[in-house]
Amino acid sequence: MHYLHTMIRVSDPDATIAFFRLLGLEEVRRIENEAGRFTLIFLATAEDQKIGDRRAEVELTYNWPAEDGTPPETYGSGRNFGHLAYRVDNIYDSCQRLMDAGVTINRPPRDGNMAFVKTPDGISIELLQAGAALAPAEPWASMPNTGSW
Repeated sequence: MHYLHTMIRVSDPDATIAFFRLLGLEEVRRIENEAGRFTLIFLATAEDQKIGDRRAEVELTYNWPAEDGTPPETYGSGRNFGHLAYRVDNIYDSCQRLMDAGVTINRPPRDGNMAFVKTPDGISIELLQAGAALAPAEPWASMPNTGSW
């Protein structure tokens, strides 16, 4: 047995794909299901793509709006889970890149080791420093938490 993917429901595929691109994931395949009225979009890191069919993926599931014009589904915290976690080469650089793109750093990497951000649909993403924690540095060391994670 081997791990395949984690599925998360999304309300705006383009915004969510753009968010995951900031983290270094790229779309590896897409399935459009007309009969079921949904789209599945699979994302993976460059490192995981090198592994081939044993790669770990994130599956974005987009349920299309109803044909009768009723509003599309929205997702809150009731239908998701704890978080996805990714190891990064430099947590400060990763957080800065995300912040520069307008992403809120909910739990800054004050300890040089761990941070949390959220996808456009409010799913928590944990970022962990590869190897030893980096030395505390500003602006991260004194940055307060924002919201929840």
